[in-house]
Amino acid sequence: MKIESVDFFYLSMPEVTTEADGSQDALLVRVSAGGFVGWGECEASPLTSIAGFYCPMSHGVCRPVADSVLGQTLDSPADIARIAAEVAYNSMDLLQAAHTFSGVEMALWDVLGKAMDAPVWTLLGYRASYKKTPYASQLFGDSPDETLRGAQKARSDNFKAVKFGWGPIGRGSVEADRDHFQAAREGLGPDGILLVDVGQIWGEDVSAAEARLPALEAAGAVWLEEPFHASALDAYGRLAKLSPKVRIAGGEGAHNVSMARHLINYGGIGFVQIDCGRIGGIGPAKEVADYAVERGVTYVNHTFTSHLALSASLQPFAGLADHTICEFPFAPKALARDITANRLMRDENGEIAAPDAPGLGITIDMKALQTYLVDVEIKVSGRVLYATPPVQ
Repeated sequence: MKIESVDFFYLSMPEVTTEADGSQDALLVRVSAGGFVGWGECEASPLTSIAGFYCPMSHGVCRPVADSVLGQTLDSPADIARIAAEVAYNSMDLLQAAHTFSGVEMALWDVLGKAMDAPVWTLLGYRASYKKTPYASQLFGDSPDETLRGAQKARSDNFKAVKFGWGPIGRGSVEADRDHFQAAREGLGPDGILLVDVGQIWGEDVSAAEARLPALEAAGAVWLEEPFHASALDAYGRLAKLSPKVRIAGGEGAHNVSMARHLINYGGIGFVQIDCGRIGGIGPAKEVADYAVERGVTYVNHTFTSHLALSASLQPFAGLADHTICEFPFAPKALARDITANRLMRDENGEIAAPDAPGLGITIDMKALQTYLVDVEIKVSGRVLYATPPVQ
């Protein structure tokens, strides 16, 4: 097969706020090759990602991603790896390239799976797709009472695990944060799995993170996620040694395999969380999953948007029976819910698994896509580099 076309669709809610919710807009990628169509989703600023695919060349290793993708042969997983290597080299000085290519790479796997009539996880070498325990991913409330109600709602919806993130945590006192952690535990009950994400709030301030460890331990939190900037390896490593009960989680900010490995090797994290829409796609995420297994670290997907992204995020660790925690978009915006015609439904035990269907197993709702579609044109010196493609 030859890669004939790559189309980008910028989607957005009518109003986008400063809320830390990545489901307010989306960038879907459609790839056509050999009579098959595949879909992927970038997890980054849509307009800059589009520009990364079409921008004029600055020099030999600052080329648009399109130069390394269009017209390429796509017949096997090795072809996807080869294309990825070309993108990495030809666009090494284009810092948006990894985010742009992530959605394209997902779509390439989707095309290949459909052409071979096989789920992507089988193309990655797995023999089975094991069930995962999804955690309801949501924001901390503005008050402990709101956090309590959020936890209670998740448990009533049959979630065994809940992750609370961002919100007021780290912006006020240690005591205020403690009240939120305890409210989450109360709402979950004694057997619920509590996960805490603070969204890099402390930069590199280990003492601020350390001050919260007793409250996290008392609340029975399994992990503390992203206490520091993604590259603050020294801070991660120091904090990881301070609590035997609360493990450190991170990795969603990794936009290449080396960054994820460094967090494992030098940051001492116990959970590595990879977003296929940021690290370069499904292939690099699988490399990290393999490395995590070798190092005794638990692999976890990161995703906060549509079920297309959710399916892609499950593929790299679908066949790991002992790596069972997975992120699940609990309350995304309508856009993220509407753009797929099917979703990954939880079973009676509240569990999910990567689909046993060709490709990623997710169908795009083209009518809904048109509802949220943003019309965009990028023009340089009178020449149109990109215009919103027709929805077919």
